[in-house]
Amino acid sequence: MEQVLAALDGAWRVLVTCLILGAGLPALYTVGLRQLAAANGADTAPQPGTRALHRGLATLVFAVVVLAILLGLTFITAGGLGYVVSLDTFPPTVRHK
Repeated sequence: MEQVLAALDGAWRVLVTCLILGAGLPALYTVGLRQLAAANGADTAPQPGTRALHRGLATLVFAVVVLAILLGLTFITAGGLGYVVSLDTFPPTVRHK
């Protein structure tokens, strides 16, 4: 029974990670595109003062997506070179295996 619970524990962690990275990042990117379109007045006539807000939100969302991609590439590259990236502390630490 312990093995079944351990397998289910691992399965839900993989599911959540896949939902966040597999569907979450493209959805977040889409939100950024919608904000950028709203800043340019694609939906309706832009309200005074909201153009900068929409553009700022789009920039923030795109920055989060780019940082997530760079963090993923860092994990992949570090693992291939024999290093381990640890997010237990801030700033993250990199150590040799």
